[in-house]
Amino acid sequence: MTLVEHLTELRRRVIMSAVVLVVLTVLVFVFYNRLLHFLSGPYEHVTKGERGKGCGATATTGCKLIATGPLEPLLVRVKVSTYGGIALSVPFVFWQIWRFVTPGLHKNERRYGIGFLIAIAALFALGAVVAWFTVEKALEFLLSAGGSGIQPFVTADKYLTLVTLMIAAFGVAFEFPVLLVFLLLVRAVNTRQLRSIRRWMIVGIVTFAAVITPSSDPFSLFFMAVPMYLFYEIAIVIGRVMKR
Repeated sequence: MTLVEHLTELRRRVIMSAVVLVVLTVLVFVFYNRLLHFLSGPYEHVTKGERGKGCGATATTGCKLIATGPLEPLLVRVKVSTYGGIALSVPFVFWQIWRFVTPGLHKNERRYGIGFLIAIAALFALGAVVAWFTVEKALEFLLSAGGSGIQPFVTADKYLTLVTLMIAAFGVAFEFPVLLVFLLLVRAVNTRQLRSIRRWMIVGIVTFAAVITPSSDPFSLFFMAVPMYLFYEIAIVIGRVMKR
């Protein structure tokens, strides 16, 4: 293919990705109420009973997220729809990128490429799941940190931003083994080097988890740092299998 043909192909795939993004964003916008109910579940569960008595919670229902301005409900809906559309369109976008670069790869490179794409998607999804189950513990810590004299009223925008950042942070952190295996594959590092810096990596992983977790609570740090170190050890095992 000529340069013009490559650019034409790239433009076609970018347009297809943009169309899918818009369609999925509109779809999320339509089903926004169901998604909001799902996302606000951890907050409502944490504020049930005595914990949320100041905001009208009961033994069976928790506090509701609030808005502090007339435009905020609409802006929250648009933000959630956009984030949801981006998240749902990521697999399609990766597929389009893969289809664009595949013709220029050798057979063995394609084999590795497919493996890396599957690993990236699976690990990000795993990170998102771990983040979701961590949100409730993080909220319990954050909402009780100020003592019983403070009754928190959480806005929908700040809460949904926190949940989104948690999912993104865990998803990115869980890509750690992909990076290590790639470095082993291209011989930038070897397993002997990785084994020799275990202690430093523990410090580095804990520091990274403390910085990247948006909630800054000990539960999020723990649930991120421990899997990252396990991934580190798994990468060493994979490297030894590959004789790197």
